[in-house]
Amino acid sequence: MTLKLSTLAILVGLGMGLPQICGIVNPQGFAASVRKFPRNVPLGIVLMLIGTLWFEVNLNSEAISDFGSYKPMLMALFGAVGVGSCFFVQDLLAVRGLAVCLLLLAKLMTDLGRGYLPITSWVLVFQTWAYLLVIAGIWFTISPWRLRDLLNWATADTNRVKIGSIIRLAFGLFVAVLGFTKFQ
Repeated sequence: MTLKLSTLAILVGLGMGLPQICGIVNPQGFAASVRKFPRNVPLGIVLMLIGTLWFEVNLNSEAISDFGSYKPMLMALFGAVGVGSCFFVQDLLAVRGLAVCLLLLAKLMTDLGRGYLPITSWVLVFQTWAYLLVIAGIWFTISPWRLRDLLNWATADTNRVKIGSIIRLAFGLFVAVLGFTKFQ
């Protein structure tokens, strides 16, 4: 089964947009749960293991002729780093796991979108978002406390929560609509 760009756009757009309804309806509760995210160890373990497994699947599917004989060792090494992070790097683990997943999601978005570039220029919205995810993933990997600080700033008052949620909801729905209409 191969994933289509339209399906990915709908899933990612709705996945980003729909939780924002909580921020519009209950900004204080939403802000409280968002502030807890960076230090949420159980969620961090889940995100890190998802990212590790996803990376392992990508690595296993790559045809690396120069490193073919090292592939089993690389797979074991990267798997050990991902699982080991869950035990030995628990500080801001949720941010680190999210950063890995953002980078892998951006790879998937650009890989699927590349074939649509000659078909529709709307794919540039999706590709630009993917590159912003790459920048965020790198930035949060290098300095995970910055996401904590950004979330604290974004949830400092209910107006910020509502405005941010409305913007993210609108963008998520826009990407989902692109998936339904332009990326078919």
